[in-house]
Amino acid sequence: MLTIRLRRMGARNNPFYRVVVSDSRNTPTAAAVEEIGHYDPTKQPAQVTIDTARADHWIGKGAQMSPTVKRLLNQTKKKSA
Repeated sequence: MLTIRLRRMGARNNPFYRVVVSDSRNTPTAAAVEEIGHYDPTKQPAQVTIDTARADHWIGKGAQMSPTVKRLLNQTKKKSA
């Protein structure tokens, strides 16, 4: 089953996350099917960029979202509306 989740990148004490579509059975750092955005919590305010069209495409194909990605996607949709 596919999952839309965060992949931690960046250095120690300087996190940066990529929003990826990957197989839920793999570890979050394994190869991803597609990268659809990024999230930088160190900026003020936190910088979130998610391609909502691609996210909707993968959700339509049955991908599940992690709780954090669901919250970030709702924020992104509210900001663009």
